[in-house]
Amino acid sequence: MSYLTRRLVTFPLVMVGVSILVFVSIRMVPGDSITAMLGTEAGLLTPQQRQALAEYFGIDRGWLAQYWHWLTGVLQGDMGLSVTYGKPVLDVILERFPLTLQLALMSMVVALAVGLPAGVYAATRNERPSDLIVRIVAMIGQSTPSFVLGLLIIYVLSAGFGILPTMGEYVPIWVDPLANLGQLIFPSLTLGFAFAAAVTRISRSAMLDVLGDDYVRTARSKGVPARKVIWRHALPNALIPVVTLCGVEFGYLLGGAVLVEQIYALPGLGRMVLEAILQRDYAMVQGAVLFIAFNFMIVNLLVDLAYVALDPRIRMEER
Repeated sequence: MSYLTRRLVTFPLVMVGVSILVFVSIRMVPGDSITAMLGTEAGLLTPQQRQALAEYFGIDRGWLAQYWHWLTGVLQGDMGLSVTYGKPVLDVILERFPLTLQLALMSMVVALAVGLPAGVYAATRNERPSDLIVRIVAMIGQSTPSFVLGLLIIYVLSAGFGILPTMGEYVPIWVDPLANLGQLIFPSLTLGFAFAAAVTRISRSAMLDVLGDDYVRTARSKGVPARKVIWRHALPNALIPVVTLCGVEFGYLLGGAVLVEQIYALPGLGRMVLEAILQRDYAMVQGAVLFIAFNFMIVNLLVDLAYVALDPRIRMEER
């Protein structure tokens, strides 16, 4: 059985494990969804009204019965009804996912556009002052929490330039590209800065290893221009750890950058999950986490396939 086939076979098992874990975890949080939804007005409900609401949202039965009912619904494409939003969970997830996906892609573009050249530059100037400066900046980037950087950006823009990042109702890119860019550019820079710092450090380390290999020294001894040696011969072989990092980070970004979405008032997956947890919206939390876990596994699979494209010596059957 090939590596790809084994991975596809394990997908359902991982999904079931994730579903059980999140199902039990969310129900261990104190409180119930009806009280969280209605607040103080929940005390005005009669026992019959509370029972009717519990039956409507499917939380009147035991855990095992609830889980089985929910799982069979998921297999049919029905993740349940959201207490918070009053509509099907899958519909809400699909409404929020495009924003999170775009934010993750833009953050990755920022990270690679900044981090990869910086890492290569630092590696080619190893132990020089410029290398030290790049490493210090990268260390600061990785040490700075994203919410601190986000608040700092907002403060600098408002205090220094008298402007604020565009907030309010989210505008999809297909409706107004410029308005959409105005809403997502600063959140993307906030997430991309820490991501770029990690890419810088990983790419620098990988390039230092590759630049000492025999084929690089041979290419230099033959008079191949330094730029060609670095970008055509050395860099492709140094990309595998960078691809690994990008896959992991991108999976986390698809899970929703909760703090950044909260700071910039973006209605993405992360903010949605946070609101669902606070409201004890069992169906929404279960469906969202399952959706995020599935995306994470797909991203990791694509990363493994990228290994083969970058280095044909790697064969999936041998892994």
